[in-house]
Amino acid sequence: MTRYVLKRIVYMIVVFLILSLLMYMLYNLIPTDPARAQLEPMRRTLKPEQYEEQYKQLRREMGLDDPLLKRYARWMGLIPDMRPGLKYGQRNGLLQGNFGYSSLFKQDVRDVITEPMKNTVFINIFATILALGITIPLGIKTAVKRNSRLDKGVQVFSIIGYSIPIFIISLVFIYFLAVLFRVFPVMGMKTPGSNYTGFRAFLDKLYYISLPLIVMTFASLGGMTRYVRVSMIDALSMDYIRTARAKGVREKVVIYSHAWRNALLPVVTIIIGWFLGIFGGSIVVESTFSLNGTGRLYIQGLLNNDYELALAMQMFYTIISLVGTLLTDLSYGLIDPRVRVNK
Repeated sequence: MTRYVLKRIVYMIVVFLILSLLMYMLYNLIPTDPARAQLEPMRRTLKPEQYEEQYKQLRREMGLDDPLLKRYARWMGLIPDMRPGLKYGQRNGLLQGNFGYSSLFKQDVRDVITEPMKNTVFINIFATILALGITIPLGIKTAVKRNSRLDKGVQVFSIIGYSIPIFIISLVFIYFLAVLFRVFPVMGMKTPGSNYTGFRAFLDKLYYISLPLIVMTFASLGGMTRYVRVSMIDALSMDYIRTARAKGVREKVVIYSHAWRNALLPVVTIIIGWFLGIFGGSIVVESTFSLNGTGRLYIQGLLNNDYELALAMQMFYTIISLVGTLLTDLSYGLIDPRVRVNK
């Protein structure tokens, strides 16, 4: 197992470097000039020759005249940064925790993304727990009572929920729970002007993100319930289930010990993939509800040409995907002893 994990970590590092290079090259193909954007407010106060001189000097200081591969290696922290203002021979890139400078927020990207990243992880973990707590029991119930009224009703609603885009679901819930009945606030992360601390601050934050949590949970119910139902139906049709029932094993033991354990193998991939997917879905939700999360921050970076910030967000999603793939493979060996991940 240890050897396999080490091999996968090396594989993840190689994939991460390749993807980071591709993303860096793509963002640098966008026709923008950070040096000119930084000097633009001073354009009217400088003479043309002074402006051009400062522009060329700023490009040299920012390293924009260097070849693309050298700039990538410096941004990643693979080679020393020889630009003015840094210690000679010092590596100061992504691998050292320097994610760049945000031209939109006028501070280091690391300081900008800390709080939004905490909020995004907090929201998505809560949404995952709520969704799995509903979809797994519901999927098992509908599989056991296949073709019953409950099963047919759940199938109808799951197809509807699976087909509606998440932004439409957001608008519907906003209308009913925020506009019509005024149960939850529409946007924000806390009560304006409040200085709550401790558990009171946690409850206030939970109240403000309740509506986005409901939207994200509802949007995931349809697809997850159908996946669990199909996996359970396949497991319940196997010969070993008929054998267990013929031996007089209790129905609950047959369902939750024999069938569910074997149905988990295909479901695990879907669950982890769905968990990674809700980070993408949270971009829409965070923008709709004005939440201070990485999704909304990513959109702001793209719209305002803050590509250092957008690249940092992109690397965050890349790491989430790579780690999720590793967790999926490792979970196979834990769920099904027949699967050996050390080969």
